[in-house]
Amino acid sequence: MKLILAVVATDSTQVGGGAPIFYASSEEERLELALLIAKVLGAAVHDLHNGVLVIVQH
Repeated sequence: MKLILAVVATDSTQVGGGAPIFYASSEEERLELALLIAKVLGAAVHDLHNGVLVIVQH
């Protein structure tokens, strides 16, 4: 079962829902934050190509 653990974005109008949402001030910070969260949780980062990264446990 796949589970979305978190979402990382730079634009608050792009995301919503029940998973924890983290906002970054730049694209570089967005990627770094997503990779660190994924590493801590043992999960994978998936880029939705709209400025949003989702962290998913497979």
